[in-house]
Amino acid sequence: MSGFLFILYFKGTVLGKRELEESIISLKGIGEKTGKLFNKVGVFTCDDLIHYFPRGYDKFDAPVKACDLKTNIVMSSRLTIVGSITKRRVRNLSITAFDAADETGRIKIVFFNAPYLASSLKSGTTYVFRGMVRKKGNFFSMDHPKMYKEDEYASLIGRLWPRYPLTKGLTNNTVKKAVEKAFINIGCLDEFVPSDILKRLDLMSYFEALKAVHFPSGDLGLEDARRRLAYNEFLLFVLRLRFLKQNSDEVQNMSRMIEVADTKRLMEQLPYDLTKAQIRAWNDITADLSGPFVMNRLIQGDVGSGKTILAFLALLMTAANGYQGAMMAPTEVLAAQHYETFNELIKKYNIKNLNLALLTGSLPAGAKKEVQRRISEGEVNCIIGTNALIQDKVNYKNLALVVTDEQHRFGVRQRGALSGKGESTHVLAMSATPIPRTLAIILYGDLHISIVDEKPVGRLPIKNCVVGPGYRETAYKFIAEQVSKGHQVYVICPMIEQGELDGVENVMDYSEVLRSALPGSVSVSVLHGKMKPEKKDEIMESFGRGEIDVLVSTTVIEVGINVPNATVMMVENAERFGLSQLHQLRGRVGRGQDQSYCIFINSSDDEEAAKRLDIMNKSNDGFVIAEEDLKQRGPGDLFGVRQSGEMNFRLGDIYHDSDLVKESAMDADRILLEDPDLSLPQHAVLKEVLGTKSANFVDFTTL
Repeated sequence: MSGFLFILYFKGTVLGKRELEESIISLKGIGEKTGKLFNKVGVFTCDDLIHYFPRGYDKFDAPVKACDLKTNIVMSSRLTIVGSITKRRVRNLSITAFDAADETGRIKIVFFNAPYLASSLKSGTTYVFRGMVRKKGNFFSMDHPKMYKEDEYASLIGRLWPRYPLTKGLTNNTVKKAVEKAFINIGCLDEFVPSDILKRLDLMSYFEALKAVHFPSGDLGLEDARRRLAYNEFLLFVLRLRFLKQNSDEVQNMSRMIEVADTKRLMEQLPYDLTKAQIRAWNDITADLSGPFVMNRLIQGDVGSGKTILAFLALLMTAANGYQGAMMAPTEVLAAQHYETFNELIKKYNIKNLNLALLTGSLPAGAKKEVQRRISEGEVNCIIGTNALIQDKVNYKNLALVVTDEQHRFGVRQRGALSGKGESTHVLAMSATPIPRTLAIILYGDLHISIVDEKPVGRLPIKNCVVGPGYRETAYKFIAEQVSKGHQVYVICPMIEQGELDGVENVMDYSEVLRSALPGSVSVSVLHGKMKPEKKDEIMESFGRGEIDVLVSTTVIEVGINVPNATVMMVENAERFGLSQLHQLRGRVGRGQDQSYCIFINSSDDEEAAKRLDIMNKSNDGFVIAEEDLKQRGPGDLFGVRQSGEMNFRLGDIYHDSDLVKESAMDADRILLEDPDLSLPQHAVLKEVLGTKSANFVDFTTL
C-alpha cells in the first residue's frame, strides 16, 4: 500500500529483560570503535541488534560443471583460470577480463573497476566462481562474480547465510557474531500475542521467530519466522490505528466552510472537464469541509489521475472562507514543483484569494524567518512545504486544512503534527498507489477514502514490453534514439552497489555500462537512497531541467519531480519487484504529450515471473494491477529485493501477507471488544509494547 512510511515496529525493551537495554559495547569482542560502526546503522543496544534483520540470504549449492551452467541464474562452478588476464579502459570504466574453464567448457569472467585483480590473479589457479550466468554470443560469462578457495566454499555448501545491511568498516561476520552473543545474553523474551491467536494461525513463538530469522535452518523455517514477525507488525499497526481512530472520530468541525464561487469559476475556466471520479471526490471534500465533523479523507488515485487539482480546489475553498491551508510534500523538489504549479494556476486564471508561500528546510535563515512571520500574521493563506511546516517555530494564524501529498511517505504522527498546528484541522491525504479496497480500509483505518479511478481524456497510454536480457543492446539503441529526439530516460536497478545481492543489477556499475554503450554525447547520472537529501534534490532538479539525459536510479524515484520530457522507463531485474511498485515506477513517464514507453527486463527463466510481468505488459490500470498483485505476490525482501514500495513494514508485505493483514484486523477488533483499554492480565505485555516508543511509527530508509 501507499501507506505510511512510518511503520509500527515492535521490539522487546518492555519485556523486563535488563540485558536488552544494555549497550552493544557490553558484548564481548565489541569495543568502542566497532560500537560506533553499529551506531551508524541504528544499532545501540542488544535490543536493537536482535531486531537488526538481514536484508537477504545467500544459499550455497554445490558447484556445477561449466557445461551445466544455466543463464540468468546465480550459480557456482569450480574453474581454473586459463590464458592471459587482460586490462583495458573504456572512458572511465576499467575492465579486467579472463577465461576460466574445466574439462567440460570455458566461460568468460569480467570485473569492472577492479584493476588490482590483474596483478593478484594467476593463470592456472583454481577457484569456485559464483555469480549470475549470462550468455554473450556463443559464450557463457559471469560479470563481477565472487571467488572462493575450494575449501572455503565447501564449508558454505547447503547453508543459508544471512546478509546484513552494512556500513564502511562493518563486516557481515562482525554483525553475525554480535547477534549470536546477544541471544546468549538475553536468554528468552515474553510473548505478547495471545496464545489462542498463535494456535489458531499456527504461528511460532516470538523469540523462536527472532532466532530463526538470524539463524535459519532452511527456506521453510525462515518463511514461518518471517510470517510470525510480519503478523506482529500488522497487529500492532492495526491496534495503534484503532486507538488513534477512537481519539479522532467525529471531532466537531470548528472551521466549517461554505461552497464558494471561486472554485466553481475555476472549474468552468479549466481547459478540460473534471472526470466523473474527480467530481465524486470533490463532492466528498466539499461535504466534509462544510459538514459537522472534521475531514479525515484520503484521495486514492493512480498516477496522472488528477489529484493535484483537487488539492488546489480544496486549498482555494479554504482561503476563500478566510482560513489558512498547508500542503506538505515528502521532498523539497516536489514541494517546489507544487509551488510553481499553483503559482501558474493563480496567474493564468487570475485567482485573487490565494496568497502562496514556500517553506522548506534549505531556505536561508533570513528567508525562513520572514516566511514564518508572514504565516503567523496571516499574510499568506496557502503554504507549500516539507517537514519544515511542522517545526516548533512555525505558528499558523488560523490553519484549517492540511494536505499531505504522497501519503505513504508520511506517518500518522507527522500528519498529526501538522494538523495539530490548528484547531480541529481538516486533513486531506493523497496517495498515488492503488490498493485493493479491502486492504485500504484496514491499512488507512483512520481515513475515509475517495477513489479517483479515471484518467483525463487525451492522455496517451504507455506502450509496454517485457523482454529478456538479450534485448539490452536493442534497448540501448532505442534509448539513444529517444535522447537524440530530445527526450529523457529513467533506468531502474534494484541495488545501489555490486555485491548487495548476487545476480542483481546495481546503479553504480550499470551507469558505467551505459556510458560505454551509449554515444559520448549522452549525459548519464546516478540517483540512490543513500545520497544526502540535498544531493538527491540537486540531481532531480538537474534532470527536471533537462541537463541529464539518462538517470540510473533505485526506486527512490517513485516519488519525484514531474518530468513530462521523460519518455522511456527501463526496469532491470523487473521480476524482483512487486507489480504495484512497477506500476508506481512506470508512472514517472507518460506525463507529457509525447508517446512514452516502459521496458521491463525479466532476468529470470521462471514461468511464474513471466506470467506476473505479462500483467504489466497488458494493463496500465493501477487498480487492476493492485488486485493481481494481491493474488500473485511472492515473498518479500527476506528472500531478495524489497517487494513493496508502498507500506514499508520491515518484514511484512501487504500483498504477499494479505491474509495476515485481514486476520490481524479481526484479532485487533476481538481484543479491543473484550478489553477496550487492555487492562486484563493476559494483555499486560501487549499494552506495555504499545506504550513504548518502539511501537510507534519510525522512519524506514528506502533504497
